[in-house]
Amino acid sequence: MTIVRPRLVDYYNVPITQEEVDFAIPFLDEDIPLYLDPFLLWKSPSQQDNALHLILINTFNMLGTVYSQNEDKREVIAGLLSELSECSEVGLGTGKTKRGLKISIKTAKEILELFCIVPQYKKDGFSHFEEIQLYVNNISKDRISDFACNFLKSFLIDFTQDECKKYNIPVKEFTNIKVFNPKTCKMGEEDLSLPYNPEDDSPIIFVPKRWLRHTPWINYDDYFMNAYVKEGEEDKIERPKVLEYNRYNYDMIAAYIASKERKQADCKNDPLFKQIPVISAKKCLNQIVKLPLGKTDNADKKFESNCTKLFASLLYPHLDFAQAQSRIDSGTQIRDLIFYNNCSFPLLKELYNKYDCRQIVFEMKNVNEVSREHINQLNRYLSEQFGRFGIILTRNPLKKNIMRNTIDLWSGQRKCILCLTDEDVKLMVDVYESKQRDPMEVINKKYVEFIRMCPS
Repeated sequence: MTIVRPRLVDYYNVPITQEEVDFAIPFLDEDIPLYLDPFLLWKSPSQQDNALHLILINTFNMLGTVYSQNEDKREVIAGLLSELSECSEVGLGTGKTKRGLKISIKTAKEILELFCIVPQYKKDGFSHFEEIQLYVNNISKDRISDFACNFLKSFLIDFTQDECKKYNIPVKEFTNIKVFNPKTCKMGEEDLSLPYNPEDDSPIIFVPKRWLRHTPWINYDDYFMNAYVKEGEEDKIERPKVLEYNRYNYDMIAAYIASKERKQADCKNDPLFKQIPVISAKKCLNQIVKLPLGKTDNADKKFESNCTKLFASLLYPHLDFAQAQSRIDSGTQIRDLIFYNNCSFPLLKELYNKYDCRQIVFEMKNVNEVSREHINQLNRYLSEQFGRFGIILTRNPLKKNIMRNTIDLWSGQRKCILCLTDEDVKLMVDVYESKQRDPMEVINKKYVEFIRMCPS
């Protein structure tokens, strides 16, 4: 069965939600659009996180010290730093492929030269690894994240193995996995049991989601706008000039870092998905119910946009949002919402067991009446990949003959197609606002009503 935007746990039928686990669930064919931010380890109340941050900083400073004091070892140290600049096993970032390129030896030397150029680093070392973004071109959040993952890879491997045992995620034996040893400051090779991507058998390493942000707390753009640039000069100063200036004006960097440390309470991890607030949910609902039917003034597009935003939040955390996608059926473009079925609600378990429903498709129709052809379109789609359950989001209840059509589909093919109307969506938003019950219960109610109409 084909899965849309497949995740590791969906492929292996591990029924867990992103909300309940401590790690970011990896995708199989794309990266997770977040990055490891070392500052979150530094500010963490966990002594373990603090100790890991210390390992990261002390190890990097040791490499810099060896580089600055031993000319005969500079090529080796630069080569090691280059090797540590890419960590494909964690799958973080926005790359279209899960494998990136390492930095060049030249760029590695530019980083290490900071221990020679800046007296404060030569004497005391770095206090935050992310500061290298403020001195070296082409070093940004993706590199900071990959460096940190490699420096802490030994811990991440242990963390991954523990999580796999906890949730029964399949692993396989890998040989010669490169792992950095902070004690010796050298790369070693280990034979390890790790989860793997079934599409190419590549190893996967989990990252705690409490360490992840869209952008590091300390970053070049923030420094440039809030510490360096003078008002009105934003477009006049090129990045290389700023980096060059920073190398010889450490006090500017020190003041910026001190400011970021003072504001540490504002630095929080970014969730992989964040529900919209109640006021936004009600706004989406109001826009939906006021829309004209059909395509007048792009009403169909506005209906789809508001439904996407609203349902991704209403159904979380029981249904993790996969994506919105378009498909062509009989010359008509149809918009769908796809959700992962985590089996975290009794109804969802029943849908999985009775209808082979690994992902749930919602088809959006801004029409006055759902027609037989609309039902048949979704019916054909369900037979391809989603199991035998689907939902149509539309404005009004189904006519009797169309409802009979859905019952006949259930009787003949054991396919279940539900219809959610404006009134159902209003009820779901009311429940979402009250927090007393779960919006999933509205879908459960519709399902129970439908099954009661079907022949026993």
